[in-house]
Amino acid sequence: MKLFETVYLCAFLEKRNKVVPKQHKIMLSTPLTERHIALGAKMAEFAGYNMPISYSTISDEHHAVRNGVGIFDVSHMGEFIVKGKDATRFLQTVTSNDVSKLAIGDAQYSCMPNAKGGIVDDLLVYRLDEDMCSEGEQAYMLVVNASNEKKDWRWLKRHSKGFELKMTNISSKTGLIAVQGPKAAAALQKLTDIALADIPYYSFKKGRFAGCNNVLVSATGYTGSGGFEIYARNKDIAKIWDKVMKSGEKHGIKPCGLGARDTLRLEKGFCLYGNDIDDKTSPLEAGLGWITKLNKGVDFMSIERFKKQKAEGVKRKLVGFKLEGERRVPRHGYTIESKRGAVIGVVTSGTHSPSLDIPLGTGYVKTKFTEPGTEIFIVAGGKKLAAKVTKLPFL
Repeated sequence: MKLFETVYLCAFLEKRNKVVPKQHKIMLSTPLTERHIALGAKMAEFAGYNMPISYSTISDEHHAVRNGVGIFDVSHMGEFIVKGKDATRFLQTVTSNDVSKLAIGDAQYSCMPNAKGGIVDDLLVYRLDEDMCSEGEQAYMLVVNASNEKKDWRWLKRHSKGFELKMTNISSKTGLIAVQGPKAAAALQKLTDIALADIPYYSFKKGRFAGCNNVLVSATGYTGSGGFEIYARNKDIAKIWDKVMKSGEKHGIKPCGLGARDTLRLEKGFCLYGNDIDDKTSPLEAGLGWITKLNKGVDFMSIERFKKQKAEGVKRKLVGFKLEGERRVPRHGYTIESKRGAVIGVVTSGTHSPSLDIPLGTGYVKTKFTEPGTEIFIVAGGKKLAAKVTKLPFL
């Protein structure tokens, strides 16, 4: 295992153990846990689940996705169905993006703001077909972070009062795999009659896949390398995994863990809830103004705060940075200083980039230090690591 991968795994386990005391852990399994163990994956607790961190090395899995195709188990994610005559109106009030723009078959990245200008969670919103609805109703699927599933469910239920709709938590019945990379469509196409290459980015089709019915195939992902996310019933997802692995053999498919998922998303500047965004960060601070539609004609939580932030500017922003002449990886929580030694921010995510072969990260800094090229220092214990602010994504 390479040095940066050893550091990554140690940091992952350290953070996990600080969050959940070891003696209190009761890990959940996904429908694919046995597959991961049989493949020799390094397993660890994540969001309450026993999840694969890596199978071979993080670097190998990372490059497989960037250059070919990799498969991830993300069945730990949460899925909610929201349907009814007020489904659209309700989601307009609890999410920041404009749900009314979604046609059937579209997906949308969004967030749920709280009452104090922070973020309850970021999520995907899918506009489902209306075969499952009565006349005048709309149907959606929300996909939320595994660590926030219970919190999000309570939040949505609390704010659904007064709306004519029905909500169902299907998380425990739903399996999800992500097949990512430029060769994903070629690896999957013979498993389905759905024309995968014809699915636009951030849209989806439902149909028969790998011999299973009612499978939702979505042209979305968290890697920035293209590919698909495949939603199916728990009882079908292991069969789908096996057939995808077999079909992808000639394309060099590799099973990939959460380690590569993190390095891939960070190179593309995608936010990770709990690191880069949380209940105290504004979407405008996090560079998510593009999913915060202040003129959609419907008030949503904290909209007045966000309008004020947009008019006056925010005091801090999430930026990317690259370390110069260093091999040490920046860690979540490290202090960021200016050239003169003033504290100007904090690191939210950091890794050694397998694609660029350098340490890089993201962090919140005071607005005056956000210009690309600005020299900053990352404080790692008694050492200060020289870095420069850079535009996101990194590649």
